[in-house]
Amino acid sequence: MNLEASKKKVEALLAPKNAVLVGASDRPGSWAARVWRNLHKYQFPGPVYSINPRRDTIWDQPCYPDFKSLPEKPDHLVVLVPAAGVAQSLRAGAAAGARSATVFSSGFGEAFDADAASLGRELAAVIAETGLAVSGPNCMGNVSAKSRLVTLTEDRMLKLQEGPVALVGQSGGMMIFANAALQERGIAAEYLITSGNEAGLSAGDYIAYFADQPELKVVVIYVEAIADVEKFKAACRMARAAGKYIVALKMGQSERGREAALAHTGSLAGSIEAFDAIAGDVGVVRADTLDDLVEITELLAHTGAPPGRKLGAITLSGAFRGLLLDGAEKYGMQFQMLQPETTERLKTVLTVGSLVSNPIDGGYGVLTSADNYMASIEAMQADPNIDLVILQEALPREPGSDRAERYIQLVDAYAATKARKPILFCSPISHSQTDYSRALRAKAPHVSFLQEANKALRAISIAARREEMERLARSMEIGQPTPTVEQTAIIERLRSRASDEAAALNEVESKEVLRAYGIPTPHEEMVTSPDGALAAADRIGYPVVLKAVSETLTHKSDAGAVALNLATPEQLRDAYARMAAKLAGHTLDGMLVGQFVKGGLEFVLGLHRDREMGLIVMAGAGGVLLELMKDVAFCAPPVSRDKALDLLDRTQAGRLLGGYRDSAPRDREAVVTALVGLGRLAVDLAGVIESVDINPFVALPKGGAALDALIVLRRK
Repeated sequence: MNLEASKKKVEALLAPKNAVLVGASDRPGSWAARVWRNLHKYQFPGPVYSINPRRDTIWDQPCYPDFKSLPEKPDHLVVLVPAAGVAQSLRAGAAAGARSATVFSSGFGEAFDADAASLGRELAAVIAETGLAVSGPNCMGNVSAKSRLVTLTEDRMLKLQEGPVALVGQSGGMMIFANAALQERGIAAEYLITSGNEAGLSAGDYIAYFADQPELKVVVIYVEAIADVEKFKAACRMARAAGKYIVALKMGQSERGREAALAHTGSLAGSIEAFDAIAGDVGVVRADTLDDLVEITELLAHTGAPPGRKLGAITLSGAFRGLLLDGAEKYGMQFQMLQPETTERLKTVLTVGSLVSNPIDGGYGVLTSADNYMASIEAMQADPNIDLVILQEALPREPGSDRAERYIQLVDAYAATKARKPILFCSPISHSQTDYSRALRAKAPHVSFLQEANKALRAISIAARREEMERLARSMEIGQPTPTVEQTAIIERLRSRASDEAAALNEVESKEVLRAYGIPTPHEEMVTSPDGALAAADRIGYPVVLKAVSETLTHKSDAGAVALNLATPEQLRDAYARMAAKLAGHTLDGMLVGQFVKGGLEFVLGLHRDREMGLIVMAGAGGVLLELMKDVAFCAPPVSRDKALDLLDRTQAGRLLGGYRDSAPRDREAVVTALVGLGRLAVDLAGVIESVDINPFVALPKGGAALDALIVLRRK
């Protein structure tokens, strides 16, 4: 996807030649008054004009009745009129030469307002018609430190400084709070965009622009719904290729949260699992809370992501050492034993006893001198069992901590010139900063200062997971195989069959599709009479399974449309008669006689089209316990072998494949092959697959099979 147009539009928005307040008002406390004040307070270099046909002057400056009366053509419109007048203001402004606009007005479909939704559709049409670069509506303005454009309606003092962070969010309030927390930690946000309902520019447009800004290291986004998933994915890949990290806070982690997102932005928020699968595949790190977002941003902006989960640490107390060990176990990190070579190196500098533990407690003499301290760090840096080094230290809040300040300076210099692995400082508890501590922090830009062991280790773990997901995504860069002749025929048939309404394939048709993609099924035959069933059973061999086949029977067990473990012809004939009588109200395509498979480990495998993010692949514990246990994990298609293994490893069922207590190992590769096939199916039929449900897929000691399958079509 070509994102050059996105970059040019965002540039027009954030670096305009002038700003025009449409609907200007000097009423104290009004948003118009705040925007006017901030444009002047932060010294926007271009002219600032006001339009209000009912005023000749405002703020002791000329006020103009319309765009034609301005001394020059408008460039950036700050639209503050009621919702009903926004579309006309944009048309008139664009006709007069404007390139961009920020629409503060609300009332375009938020809070389930059907009448307002029509205004939202009109607004989207005007934006498309004029080509204006529009942020909003329903936003609180923007900040660009580079151009000194501040239309944000914030009263508290903002720090305008270039790099290393950009903020983009659909909630202006969340962005203001995030910016305040980052400023408190001494992190400058060069850009702050409150994107609102994103009727025009969306997260993908902004991320594409930020990818080209060399001073930026982290792009922070607050997401209620992704407006254009393909653009978002392409922009994230572009940003990651440019070395930027993307940190997201996503609303919609619960059903009530998704309802709130709809009320807030007028969009349909998707499931958090789907967002994690799709966004994680393109390098997005998701934070659960604003606190986590700040901690992760601090880590990535100064230290970068850890290459793995193996940690080393030097602590000032045994208690903090214990907190680190507890937190590491909780968040899937490891403090492994030091290599013997590392232990020997440390013995030469430490004054107390033999060292065999990690983290190292300062009581061993690490802190007796700066030389010992740096030698210990160097030893950990050289140890192959360590991916990241944690040092216990808090930024001094006032003069007097000479040792701490000197050690911070030494470590920062080492991190800037010699370090081979990331280094960070961590304090035992969260605390505020002072002007003094922020000044010290500014002198140590190559290390991060995380707060509180659990919060810090959670941030490290989340960042490490992003690295793992990107490595898995890169395993798919070889490309997908060309569809076979059989697959091509199926693709064409299903595309022609799909419509705007959901339509299920029957089990026989569904399994035909699965077999074409390398997913095995049991030996089965379709029959239309009791005698046909008996003949099929003779060929297959008893015991057998009997199932009714119909597009309307999507939950066969609940409808009494399945009979298992039929061991004799008499049992089969009786089951056929009972089933035919019970299902007389259904239009049956026939009955399926199949091999009875027992002794396997049951999985659910499938595809699900999330209403926001698109198709995702699912795997987990199947059978009757699916709804109760919900032991499932998700990933984005396509699926490589490594990706499938990672997917299984994130479930309890997947870990059972290796055998547990008296149970024998099951064929992991059979499940992996099925997941890879599902991934290919998702790619080939992305526009028509609504869902694929294989429940159960049975993993046997050798091989595996999809015992039941349901494919639902719907045109995207």
